[in-house]
Amino acid sequence: MSAPEAGARVAVVGGGWAGCAAAVALTRGGSRVTLVESSRALGGRARGVEVQGRILDNGQHILLGAYDASLRLMQEVGIDLEAALLRLPVQMRYPFPEQSGGMDFVAPPWPAPFHLVAALLRAKGLARADKMALARFNSAAKWMGWELYTDCSVAELLERFDQTPRLKRLLWHPLCIAALNTPPERASAKVFLAVLRDSLGARRRAASDMLLPRLDMGALFPQAAARYLESHGGSVRLGVKAEALSAHRADWQLTLNGQAEAFDAVVLATPATVSAALLDPHPEAAGVCAQLAGFAYEPIATCYLQYDPSLRLELPFYALLDDPAQGRWGQFAFDRGQLDPTQPGLLAVVVSAAGDAAGLGQDALAAAIGAQLAQDLRRPELAAPQWSRVITEKRATFSCTPGLARPGNETPLPGVLLAGDYTASDYPATLETAVRSGIGAAAVILSYDTLPREKRNLSHADGASGAASVQ
Repeated sequence: MSAPEAGARVAVVGGGWAGCAAAVALTRGGSRVTLVESSRALGGRARGVEVQGRILDNGQHILLGAYDASLRLMQEVGIDLEAALLRLPVQMRYPFPEQSGGMDFVAPPWPAPFHLVAALLRAKGLARADKMALARFNSAAKWMGWELYTDCSVAELLERFDQTPRLKRLLWHPLCIAALNTPPERASAKVFLAVLRDSLGARRRAASDMLLPRLDMGALFPQAAARYLESHGGSVRLGVKAEALSAHRADWQLTLNGQAEAFDAVVLATPATVSAALLDPHPEAAGVCAQLAGFAYEPIATCYLQYDPSLRLELPFYALLDDPAQGRWGQFAFDRGQLDPTQPGLLAVVVSAAGDAAGLGQDALAAAIGAQLAQDLRRPELAAPQWSRVITEKRATFSCTPGLARPGNETPLPGVLLAGDYTASDYPATLETAVRSGIGAAAVILSYDTLPREKRNLSHADGASGAASVQ
C-alpha cells in the first residue's frame, strides 16, 4: 500500500471537528499539515455564527462525560475543561413534572451504578410500573453486554423490553432523538445501545455526566486546534475550496481555488457528498462513492429567543414534552445566561429530527416555541421575546437507521483517508464520532513507515496530472 513517510506533507480538507482532530493528531505525530476550509470559519456543523451582534452556536449541543477522545483533545490544544463546560449529573427534568405529566429524574454524585439506582428511586412523575420497566431494561441490556447481533429499530427494542408507554414518552423517545437525531421508529437500536453502554452503563459515574458548553462551539475546539496547528509549523487556510483530487507522479495533487498543490497524503474531512465528488473520478473508489452517496439526512433546528436580561430559569436546561400535532416542537430548552454571562435572558430551544419543523417559517416556529415555553414554565412573558432567530442545519446528521453500512477511514486510494461523523463507528453522528474518526485517519497515515512510490501506477505514461489507477 502506498503511504507517506514520517514528516510527510499532509492536506486535511475540511475544518470541522473531524478535520481539526485529524490535523492536531497529525501535527503531534510530526507531519507537515495544511488544513483547508472552504468557508471563512472553522467548525463545520458545530461552529459559532453571528446573530444580533453576538456569536451564537449554529446548534445547541450537549456533550457527554463519555466523550473521552474529544475531552482529551480539547485539553491538548489548551482548553480549560472546567471553565469551558458546565458539568451536570445525568438527568431528564421536565418543568412541574407532577402537574404537567412530565418527570424529574436526576442522579446524585454517587459512584456508579448507585447514582442511577438512587435517581430511579427518587424520580418524580414515574409510577412503580415505569420504574420496574426501566430497571428491567438496564438489567437486560447489561446481560446482553449492551449489544445486538441483529439490528432493529429502537421502537422494536423498547417493545421487546416491555417498556411502558409513559417511559417511552418521557425518557426513551427524547434520549433517542437527542443522541441519534432519528425517530425511534427508524433509529438503530444497536447504535442506541452503544451510546447507553458508554454513558448510563459505564463503570465511571462521570461518563454519564452531561456537559453544556459555556463557549461557542468554534471556540470550544476548532479555533484552539488552529492555534495549536500554526504554533507547531502547520498552516490553516480559510476560504479555500478543494476542487479536484488527482495523482501526479508520486504525489497526490489537490486543486485548491484553481491552483494545483502536491501532498504525500490527503484526509478528506468534508461532508460525505463532497468527499464522493472528489473521489468520483477514480474508478477504484466506486464502492466508497456509492456508500457516501447513499446517506439520508436529518435536520436539527435551534430556536434562540431573547428576553429581558433579568430573566433566569430555575435550571440551566429542561426537557420539554413535544407534540408536533399540537404545535409543540421544542424538546430541550437551555438558559444561555447560566452558561455564558454575556448572554443574559437568552434561551435556546432544540428541535431534533426537525423535518416537519423545518417546513414552517421562522416566525411561525419561534412563535409556537415561545407559546410552548410560556405554558410549560408557567411564565406568560416567554410568549413575547424581544427577538428570535431559528437556525436550521438541514443536513445536521445522517439518518442513523438499522444496519446502515458506513465507510471506514481508508479508501482504495493509498494515502487518501476519510474522516467524518459518518464513518464506521458504533456511535451515531456525534462530535465524539467526528473526533475519533479524525484521530483514526491520522493514525493510519502515521502508521506508514515508508513511501513505496513505485506502487503508484499513473494512468499517463508521461506522468501528467490527471486521474490515476492506484493499486
